[in-house]
Amino acid sequence: MSHTLNPSRRRTSPTSSHHARRCDHQEHPCASRHLPLLPRFCHPKRALPRRNRDDNEKKVYIVFTARQPASDDGATIESYHHNLLSDALDGTSSSSAQERVVYHYTRSLHGFAARLTEEEKNRLAGNGGVLSIHERVVYRPQTTRSWNFLGLPLQEEQKSLQQLGHDVIIGFMDTGIFMESQSFSDDGLTAPPAKWKGRCSETVKCNNKIIGAWAYSGGRPDGQVSPVDREGHGTHTASTAAGRVVMNASLYGVANGTARGAVPGARLAIYKVCWDDVCASEDILAAIDDAIADGVDVISASVSGMFLREYHEDALAIGAFHAIRRGVVTSVAAGNCGPTLGTVTNLAPWMISTAATNTDRKIVSKVVLGNGKHFQGNAINTFPDIVKRALIVDPGNWQKLDGVRYKGAILLCPSTNDLDEHMVVRTGAAGVIFPIDTDDGSIAYSVPAAAVSLIHFREILKYYNSTRHPVVSIWNSETLFDVEAPLVAGFSSRGPNLLSPGVLKPDISAPGVEILAAWSTYNVVSPGQDDDRRVPYNIVSGTSVATPHVTGAAAYVKSVHPDWSPAAIMSSLVTTATPIRSSIPEAEFAYGAGQVNPTSAVDPGLVYDAAEPDYINFLCAQGYNATQIAAVTGTNVTCWSPASSGAELNYPSIAIPILNYGVDFSETISRTVTNVGPVGSVYHAKIISPPGDITVSVEPEELAFSAANKKLRFTVTVSGTLSPGVGGRLAASASVVWSDGTRRVRSPIYIFPQQLSSYTSTESCRCKAYCGSSD
Repeated sequence: MSHTLNPSRRRTSPTSSHHARRCDHQEHPCASRHLPLLPRFCHPKRALPRRNRDDNEKKVYIVFTARQPASDDGATIESYHHNLLSDALDGTSSSSAQERVVYHYTRSLHGFAARLTEEEKNRLAGNGGVLSIHERVVYRPQTTRSWNFLGLPLQEEQKSLQQLGHDVIIGFMDTGIFMESQSFSDDGLTAPPAKWKGRCSETVKCNNKIIGAWAYSGGRPDGQVSPVDREGHGTHTASTAAGRVVMNASLYGVANGTARGAVPGARLAIYKVCWDDVCASEDILAAIDDAIADGVDVISASVSGMFLREYHEDALAIGAFHAIRRGVVTSVAAGNCGPTLGTVTNLAPWMISTAATNTDRKIVSKVVLGNGKHFQGNAINTFPDIVKRALIVDPGNWQKLDGVRYKGAILLCPSTNDLDEHMVVRTGAAGVIFPIDTDDGSIAYSVPAAAVSLIHFREILKYYNSTRHPVVSIWNSETLFDVEAPLVAGFSSRGPNLLSPGVLKPDISAPGVEILAAWSTYNVVSPGQDDDRRVPYNIVSGTSVATPHVTGAAAYVKSVHPDWSPAAIMSSLVTTATPIRSSIPEAEFAYGAGQVNPTSAVDPGLVYDAAEPDYINFLCAQGYNATQIAAVTGTNVTCWSPASSGAELNYPSIAIPILNYGVDFSETISRTVTNVGPVGSVYHAKIISPPGDITVSVEPEELAFSAANKKLRFTVTVSGTLSPGVGGRLAASASVVWSDGTRRVRSPIYIFPQQLSSYTSTESCRCKAYCGSSD
């Protein structure tokens, strides 16, 4: 395909504009403990190896180069990299080019990672064989009931092995794997598929379930680093997507049931790229480069950056682009910076970004006062009931508890700052009650605890002040039925897409609150330093655990349709998603198309397909220049396209940014659908229009497919005036639904003012960098 580039346009970096979003934390490193942001990494188990003084004066840079002829062992390409690097070092360094290289990217990607000074990096950038250079970026990691809630019924294990997933390979970019978990048993599984070309570390024993495992940490060799999961996060996500069926799984009896993934027969390939809450871009790219060549079908990365980065500067987006070129789906987390607008950072349209919702199972711990009144507390208490203990109010903050003794009592702490469990333990208190201003589910603490609403906290305080000898009880956790589910979690990152406003992000939602899944016994239940509980299954929350639900659903679709493209699989998930009935102002900016529906996704009827040339045209239309596009694609591309918001990409959802409230607008968007259902199907369009002065129309209103895989084009015209606050929302929600009488192919339409981008604020961002600074 021939393209011509407009050389006068250059996509500028967002780092100097309102696009730059940093979630700076100015408090305790375990900030916002009552927010379910998977703060497991606040309890570090392993320090990163120290490097020598010479290396500490350098930074890791990722260098993308022109494509070189491949050799069987990659030696020719590596020599090319060494020669490039030697020229840049120019004899001024005591270390050789070979010593500086961290990774060679020689399989799907083309380039290398090396430790360089600023001066050396600048010299290297002047070499004609270098396409682009990027400083390392740090990404951060962000069930018994959830699959039933999504409508994917438990099937007989043998049937799952035979039909659903035994040839599908999922590659996990995470904290590793705990091989000993029952969720990764290979009983009844045959040998790995012939397409598998990966490897297994000598530090673990792979089987027919975990067919590969490798660790990536600054290029250090196998044996010095191990893919064993000492955090629990990677084990939890892998088992959520594709864990075997395990009966009677629970956390000390809480959330008891059958633990399983969407495709229990799917094979897992583990790529450990996260270490103590740091997932470095050079490690991620090395893992993706290997995963593509190894033969994985789906890549799952439950990570998100702390900064918004342009596509050509985003290692995850670059790696995912190379994945789609080889037919590999990439599933990522939307992020845990909600409810602030514009906080989704995984924005590339060739990745599926997932928001987090709750399920109809809610875990609570009841608080009972001496007068009989009781309140619902948010906490996962696996401790015995604490009955009728003295209630004591401490007026100070957590730091002032040092040296105070409250042996056997339950503390009522008015501070809404972060719960310091260690300080509570040091007082000798039996438990603690404290207020929260959001209800984003329960998490586990290292002490008996209950987080109550501000209203209930004031009632408890009123009881304390009016009673001579106040007492209180905190009960062990129980599960309740939540009739309002699914609702999007407050912590889940929101749109709009600040890079491409015409591409709706997040794409879709999935359960990410109070999810039970396998855990590593190398780590404890909660981040508290006094916790010594080690369990095979744990309950955690976050978009990290929502992501593997979509990963599993994608693998489920892939198992039925192995020849479908990543875009077709994304489309099948988005257009069959269950609409979320919620009154939150952010609407589709919070939950995308709705909640994933795996059983409907395998028979969507129509799909919105796209391939590499479509994404290249998209980048051109976004104003990226040849160098920037080459950094993403690894190839020299020229193109000519008028600048646009990105809405013309053949995407399964439609986002329409307009000038502002009260301003007349009219936009016409074209889409092409491919028939993947029966030959002779006829689809009719139904429009769900938003309230107010907005009109939506479709042309034509009927699509007749005379052949399999036939493509037909239609246009959607949206016009009118957007009024603020219609229906209590920031923008207007509509949809176009194509139906053949059996299947419903729904594309959400979201109309919003561009000024929403300016509403984002780093001051209100709740995304915290646990146990270390952000990148």
